[in-house]
Amino acid sequence: MNDLFKAIFSCLSWINGFSFWLSRQGRVNRDNPTVFRLVFYVLEWMREQRKVMAALCALALTLAPAPSLCLASEGNSKMGLTITSTAFAHHGAIPKHYTCDASDTSPPLAWSGVPANAKSLVLIVDDPDAPDPAAPQRTWVHWLLYNLPVASAGLTEGVTALPAGTLEGSNDWKRTGYGGPCPPIGRHRYFFKLYALDGVLPNLHHPGKTALEKAIQGHILMQAELIGLYQRL
Repeated sequence: MNDLFKAIFSCLSWINGFSFWLSRQGRVNRDNPTVFRLVFYVLEWMREQRKVMAALCALALTLAPAPSLCLASEGNSKMGLTITSTAFAHHGAIPKHYTCDASDTSPPLAWSGVPANAKSLVLIVDDPDAPDPAAPQRTWVHWLLYNLPVASAGLTEGVTALPAGTLEGSNDWKRTGYGGPCPPIGRHRYFFKLYALDGVLPNLHHPGKTALEKAIQGHILMQAELIGLYQRL
């Protein structure tokens, strides 16, 4: 029965990781209707597979209870992994204080609903609308943190002393740490993405976003995101 749980869990982890990669491809290729449509249909199919896996997990639970394994695999919408900020609401405007137009201070962040079997957290902050939301060409990375301890409940405003064990990646300014919104034109979206992983990552030596995303593939138990908006006046 343990082997059955492991197989279901492995499949769900793969589906979650691949869905994340596909979603990214959809954003990158939003101007290519053929690719965008294909990504949409594949994501719909994978959502159905996730339902099948959840049903199998529920059936397995009736035969041999193993709640921590199944429940952690059902996704952030059911388990309630959340990331919030007291500085701005989801899809709300990010105050100037947290941008390059002011002190460029990192906003306060809080999270909850981390699964009991998670071993570490990853935070990725990026802007998929660079340089112009009307014709985006790339995703600009603002902040990368990994191996955040699961016991942590968030980050204070302008955090300088990160939780013990936390490692940093390199943003697109080729440095570690937070870089605030600094859009050249238009209103941009800033995604604060939190991932709960089934393990602790090795020292990746200040990885970029691509390397970090590759390292977490297949290890994502849950994910949540907070989106903030900013436009320079």
